[in-house]
Amino acid sequence: MPAWNEAEAIGDTIRQVNAVVPEHDILVVDDGSRDETARIAADAGAAVLRLPFNLGVGGAMRAGFKYALRNGYSRVIQVDADGQHDPHDIDRVLAGLAEADISIGARFAGRGTYDAKGPRRWAMVALAKVISAVARSKLTDVTSGFRAANQRALYQYMDHFPAEYLGDTIDSLVVAIKSGCRVVQVPVEMKARQAGTPSHSPWKATVYLARSGLVLCFALARPRSKPQSAASLPKSGDIAGERGATL
Repeated sequence: MPAWNEAEAIGDTIRQVNAVVPEHDILVVDDGSRDETARIAADAGAAVLRLPFNLGVGGAMRAGFKYALRNGYSRVIQVDADGQHDPHDIDRVLAGLAEADISIGARFAGRGTYDAKGPRRWAMVALAKVISAVARSKLTDVTSGFRAANQRALYQYMDHFPAEYLGDTIDSLVVAIKSGCRVVQVPVEMKARQAGTPSHSPWKATVYLARSGLVLCFALARPRSKPQSAASLPKSGDIAGERGATL
């Protein structure tokens, strides 16, 4: 759960996740927050990894992946700290890893009423079509941050997960696909934010459209990297062994 100044929402989000999937461990990566995010997260029952300054969501996710691998987790799922991701979908998204390395919780896949309009929606549709062609699989929501990864994807992320704007969604997905990772999507529902104000406006939507196009171009231009093989993964004695999902 990457979090930056989410003190208003994160406590309730953690408690809701714990109520639905208490068997999973929750890690909050506090990305240099200036409020009480870290304290509230710890009080709510989560493990907290505090970064000394704000790295952005890409940097926070890299820190979380490293924590997961060092502590022997075989699966990781990212859940937004603002409460928009429904905890009831967590196990459904994780189940997608039975047939793929990355499982995306997709908002535009026939479930729920979430919608986006204008330039933002145009960008999402165009990105989905291009990345679906790269993945050779139909994907409708490639900008979703509600996604799970197995150990193979985690090792790939450790080498290539970008910190740039939209890199944590578009760029990371394209690079993972080009590295040999398999991707599936699982229909999910999106809830309203528990706190805070979403940053939507016609101007910001237009900027999103332009930036997402540039990010996609850079991602497609990246060279293919050698996918992780079973031999390159740590042996059972090198890590603590398989455990449940960390969020």
